[in-house]
Amino acid sequence: MVKMVQLLVRAEEYTHEEFVERWRGDHAELAKELPGLQKYTTAVPSDPERANHDGVVELYFDDMAALEAAFDSDVGETVMADAAEFVDLDAAPTLYLEETIEFEA
Repeated sequence: MVKMVQLLVRAEEYTHEEFVERWRGDHAELAKELPGLQKYTTAVPSDPERANHDGVVELYFDDMAALEAAFDSDVGETVMADAAEFVDLDAAPTLYLEETIEFEA
């Protein structure tokens, strides 16, 4: 399982609340249509005024090939174009990780 993690910063013209509404609403509806997507999670800071990022998104795929195919698809292009409208993509570091569960209750 491969996980893509992005630390998101909202576009300047959005408030934190507007960003979260767009991200967890219309954008999430688009993103869940990515081919091969196994899991999609979002998290927002409990105190956004003191945080450097407006949210964290995690997308899970079977492997890097599936992740690449998802973002190379028409849906992937639509998702990225939509994100560019409300996310400062240049300020959003991305990590590609292989997750190991060390403990689960």
